[in-house]
Amino acid sequence: MEQISLDERRARIGRRHRLAPSCQAPDPVQAAASMVALHATDPATVHLSVAARVPGSEVALTERALYDDRTLIRMLGMRRTVFVVPTPFAPVVQAACADDIAVKQRKLLVKHLTEAGIGADPDASGKWLRAVEESTATALTLRGSATAQELSADEPRLRSRLAMAPGKTYAAQPYVTSRVLFQLSAEGRIVRGRPLGTWLSGQHQWSPVENWLPEGPGDKPPVEEARISLARAWLGAFGPGTLADLQWWSGWTLGQTRKALAALSAVEVDLDGVVGYVLPGDEAPEVEVEPWVSFLPALDPTPMGWKDRDWYLGEHKSQLFDNTGNVGPTVWCDGRIVGGWGQPETGEVRYKLLEDVGSETVAAIEAEAARWTSWLAGVRVTPRFRAPLEKSLSKP
Repeated sequence: MEQISLDERRARIGRRHRLAPSCQAPDPVQAAASMVALHATDPATVHLSVAARVPGSEVALTERALYDDRTLIRMLGMRRTVFVVPTPFAPVVQAACADDIAVKQRKLLVKHLTEAGIGADPDASGKWLRAVEESTATALTLRGSATAQELSADEPRLRSRLAMAPGKTYAAQPYVTSRVLFQLSAEGRIVRGRPLGTWLSGQHQWSPVENWLPEGPGDKPPVEEARISLARAWLGAFGPGTLADLQWWSGWTLGQTRKALAALSAVEVDLDGVVGYVLPGDEAPEVEVEPWVSFLPALDPTPMGWKDRDWYLGEHKSQLFDNTGNVGPTVWCDGRIVGGWGQPETGEVRYKLLEDVGSETVAAIEAEAARWTSWLAGVRVTPRFRAPLEKSLSKP
């Protein structure tokens, strides 16, 4: 079994994740493709992840790809997470991950509708949901794009209320609107479009999927073929990785993950005594890259690419991740995390190193912090999921 060293794995991050200066991407689409997908749960992450990989990029460049050229699309994907992917790759993600999620979420929503008394039984609730979905989709098609509020005006049943945790101190009666729109999105029928506010806003207009994919949600590969394609893309970007890494990242079952790796004839490699996998022919050492440093945003796809993170994270998890496994802003050096960063109210980028990196690297990190302060130009980004170190650096 070929052995792939820790240094080799870290070198691959610099080149394949477009973080070393000589390996950066020419545009947002290439940046997203190099990572398979960009995390988009926090809207700021998309723009900051692109800016870390595309020299001279601005928010407007990424917005153009997302909303004008529509070469990128925001969609539900792996682990029920929102991602931005190159538009041609969306049908693969839909078939490989989102369709299964949609089935599970529909069952859960029907259960909640029945508990709220909207339907007398699951069958009646299911029929009610289908009717509201079709009416909502029709209204969206007629408008071309619309907000949730506008669609609620067109389809008043979207203002029906659920009964969540009745009798509990945290009981709530939310409108069904967001759940119906989520379901339509999970099934690939509608797409999150432009934000309602700035590029930091988490609220979006909605559009029919045909505005991005002319053939609509039905033009997708068979599920097994899609899983193979997605596993191939992940191995190309994140390999070598373990079976557990791919299963966690994709959200698949163990059996589905094994089947995809077997179909690819993925090659077993030795990762310091642990079995990892690479694509056939990808066992050779990576071409060496120059020394590099990078500031990555919260939920960037690089630190969120593997389940086992010790080899690039070290002992810094408690300071850089929240309690549910979401990474905060990180400082990288040559394929490993060496610190974190944040912004106080004044907007400048502050960082803290968690290990000794030497004076030359410190100087490079200082320059990178200054670059990010200039790029953000006073805009303060507060991550949706906050890690302890980021919180401390964001204090006055």
